[in-house]
Amino acid sequence: MDLSKIKTLIDFVGRSNISELTVTEKDVTVRIFRSPDQTASAAPEQVLDKSVVGSAVSSGDVSANASASTITVKAPLFGVLHRAPAPGEERFVRVGDTVQEGQILFIIEAMKVFNKIVAPHAGRILRLTDVDGGEVETGDVLAEIA
Repeated sequence: MDLSKIKTLIDFVGRSNISELTVTEKDVTVRIFRSPDQTASAAPEQVLDKSVVGSAVSSGDVSANASASTITVKAPLFGVLHRAPAPGEERFVRVGDTVQEGQILFIIEAMKVFNKIVAPHAGRILRLTDVDGGEVETGDVLAEIA
């Protein structure tokens, strides 16, 4: 499926009342969705920009937990989660590590585009997802930072 078709689908979802659209053509599946509090093109634009493959940066969805000092980092899009820059290499972060704001925590691969998920603020990693090399859904909890 070419980029112009994907852009047309995104525009269609943006103009309509639907919240999710999944289209499969040959061996490519495109899933476009939006939540009531999200613009229609927020997540798909990260996926569409093929000129910067490997440099799309997203802090993911961030929400405050019961504790005011704990931030939950959620997956901003559907894709394959990678906890290391390449197979066999050291993971970006581990539980107990101290991270700086903007530091890479994960990469989510979606449609052969590698989207960097970064720390929304400095702190210590309290919890990390067990997923590595598997699929994550939009909104899945990836990490907790204190």
